[in-house]
Amino acid sequence: MSIKLSGQERYAALSLSSIYAFRMLGLFMILPVFTIYARQLYGSTSMLIGVALGIYGLTQACLQIPFGMLSDAFGRKRIIFMGLLFFAGGSIIAALSHSISGIIIGRALQGAGAVGSTLTALLADLTREENRTKAMALVGSIIALSFCAAMILGPAMNAWVGVPGIFWLTAILAACGIVMLVFVVPTPARSSFHSDTELKLSCLGSILKNGALLRQDLGIFMLHAILTASFIAVPVTLTEIAGLSEMELCLIFVPVIILAFVAMIPMVVIAESKRKMKQVYFIAVLIITLSQLFLWEFHRYVWPSAVLLFLFFTAFITLEATIPSLVSKIAPAGRKGTALGIYSTCQFLGIFVGGSLGGFFFHRYNVEGVFLFSMFLGFIWLLFAFTMKEPRYISSHNMRIGKMHKADAQRLQNQLARMPGVVEVAVIHEEGAAYLKIDKSIVKTEDLQAMTIAIHH
Repeated sequence: MSIKLSGQERYAALSLSSIYAFRMLGLFMILPVFTIYARQLYGSTSMLIGVALGIYGLTQACLQIPFGMLSDAFGRKRIIFMGLLFFAGGSIIAALSHSISGIIIGRALQGAGAVGSTLTALLADLTREENRTKAMALVGSIIALSFCAAMILGPAMNAWVGVPGIFWLTAILAACGIVMLVFVVPTPARSSFHSDTELKLSCLGSILKNGALLRQDLGIFMLHAILTASFIAVPVTLTEIAGLSEMELCLIFVPVIILAFVAMIPMVVIAESKRKMKQVYFIAVLIITLSQLFLWEFHRYVWPSAVLLFLFFTAFITLEATIPSLVSKIAPAGRKGTALGIYSTCQFLGIFVGGSLGGFFFHRYNVEGVFLFSMFLGFIWLLFAFTMKEPRYISSHNMRIGKMHKADAQRLQNQLARMPGVVEVAVIHEEGAAYLKIDKSIVKTEDLQAMTIAIHH
């Protein structure tokens, strides 16, 4: 029997999703238009434009895990509040800057508001173990929608208020996030560590030795490196080379992103429901790689570029949905939080490397060099995607077990492990939780719960 999200859990998930969405909109709205604007700034060079575009990824990568750990000691809301202040402050500095160095400082400070992992931990505090996966899925879908919205709104906002206006809007969105955090987001009765959402230092070594997880870490690194590098070149090709105006740029991105989002849905359904994860993954990586090859050849022409961007974004959004799912399937029971922490760090490092090296190749070899660099990354990724093993199609299932002696917890773990359909189980009595990997076609969740109750009695 599936347990539905309670009204409070749904309220918590939606309110925290809004803060995620505000940050996502602010960070990604500038992608389609930043390069054109930055070329006019004092001290601007192609290399520094790339650094400015990617620098927030470096500060995010460095601070996200430490902020998550600090939130265990000082409280989730305090750390999120501080992070949103950093994000707003960085946005204001960027909005007021007339030099590329000022933009770099502002973007770095935006990234210093690295509260993604803390938001996830707060959501875990506000949801029951058995409903946490559903709440995270709701947050993930809203994040995906906000990314698509950012790609559409960026060119439109640029035509209306320019890039400084986008940075001001980002600061306003951060302020809205602070208001929501203080007055809307529920305060948990208590905060505690959750192995399915937070990084555990004692598990770090085993996760870093897991080849299948490292393959997905490489995948998300490559995906965001290619995205960031591409958007150093794409605005230039569409405006300065193909001759589009700012409003015409908006008219290209609106249908491209909407159609890509629609086209992504059947690909994800095939990957999950038809158990074709590896095939869909490989095809998406192939599309990303070939799109860079053909953009190198056809970037001077508007309609071929639009078609190639549609293919690129279809594959990009598909991989954004499937790679986290793969990480969840592969990560050992009770260690998903650690796996996702490393995964997120690799994602942000990819943004920084893609921006910095994309700027270097733009400086040395113009837009053609950027597309060839992205294509080279894609070919490396293809090799790893081709040799990837088909994942086991299992689901994560968490259960609250309440207070239990260590011996009883071990007995419960042993009994759960012997049940048909239970692939992995970790009962952590300190957290009062059991984390399982199960085959839902074999095991019934009510049987798992019944065994837990029997152990208690």
